Amino acid sequence: MITSDELAALCGDDGEFLLAARHWTGGLRLDVGGHLLALDVHDGVASAGAGAPGPGVVELSGPAEVWERLLAANPARFHNDIAPALGQGLVRSGDRLAYAQYYPAIARVIELLRSHRSGATVQRPAPTRPEAAPRFDSPVGRYVHLDLDGHDHRVYFEAAGTGIPVLLQHTAGAHGSQWRHLFELPDITDHFRLIAYDLPFHGKSLPPTTRDWWSQGYRLTRDFAMSVPLALADALELDRPVFMGCSVGGLLALDLARYHPDAFRAVIALEPALRIDGDLRKVDSFWHPQVGSETKARMMHGLTAPSSPEALRRETAYIYSAGWPPSFIGDLHYYVEDHDLTDEVAAIDTDRIAVHLLTGEYDHSATIEHGAAAHRAITGSTFDVMADIGHFPMSEDPERFTAALLPILDQIRRLTG
Repeated sequence: MITSDELAALCGDDGEFLLAARHWTGGLRLDVGGHLLALDVHDGVASAGAGAPGPGVVELSGPAEVWERLLAANPARFHNDIAPALGQGLVRSGDRLAYAQYYPAIARVIELLRSHRSGATVQRPAPTRPEAAPRFDSPVGRYVHLDLDGHDHRVYFEAAGTGIPVLLQHTAGAHGSQWRHLFELPDITDHFRLIAYDLPFHGKSLPPTTRDWWSQGYRLTRDFAMSVPLALADALELDRPVFMGCSVGGLLALDLARYHPDAFRAVIALEPALRIDGDLRKVDSFWHPQVGSETKARMMHGLTAPSSPEALRRETAYIYSAGWPPSFIGDLHYYVEDHDLTDEVAAIDTDRIAVHLLTGEYDHSATIEHGAAAHRAITGSTFDVMADIGHFPMSEDPERFTAALLPILDQIRRLTG
């Protein structure tokens, strides 16, 4: 077993830890099945410590078998990151604010331990740019003015391809660039016109100028979320487009199938659920004035699969570090509180609108179990589990995602094209 001195040396040699731990004064205690690893941290510099609790000190503890799974070279789902492991026997205690502030540094310590214990895992490389690739990517972006909730919204979207239109909805707190890889796939764009939009208050879609939004709390509701693709489809004169969304967008796909089945020919729900049971108070660090966006980004990195290309995992997380701070927690209002189809799901009629469900194996938010329950409840739906993919299939591992998506798109073409 590694010693505290050795762990401190690993931290001191690691650029990612040093960046993430900057300004941290406190410490980290890891009770690994009774073996204590203790770090003192002073202004971001770690040294072997006495392990005393106090301000800025965070403790993670658990039985040996939990740590065995957490530190495995290729950890199974629910043990690939701290957050899901907390529901599997890992226990957090100590300074709660410090945990939120320095979560990226703490998560990096776990990765350093995993690498030391099991040997460095070989990461799949990110797709490289072919020598003959064009200088410019395919999508072209522009703004459209939409009347939403009685206000004019300047909504940004990007589009590429020809054929059946597909509206693409990003995840909570993110924006449409998550879909960038699909725009470059002729197998898709030769038959489908892809349209990725940024929700208002996200990405390049600015807030409306006709109300004082800066003095009001931001909360995404089901009705407002549904109004955006409906208004966009109308403004772009789309003929019953396909709707595909992920996470918040995956829930929205099911709500659209229930309440607006005649507006779309099919929905593709990525990481879907009839309901997500949760408590927004447990993620209040997403909107704490002393917690930076790096924490949100690192937690989203933990929602990706460990075998996804590391560069794309980091890109997926980066998008979260660049968002308007209230947008993520505001979107989670819809994700956790305002979406509930448990009493309405039987009304979804797949003879009127096709429903396709895809869930990533490593998603510990909208889990395989959530997706399977939705599939059982929606007669005529299709469902597949994407192995070795997490919560963000289209951005973290577009190659594996495309393999799961193409058969669905082919079916849509055969039936409705």
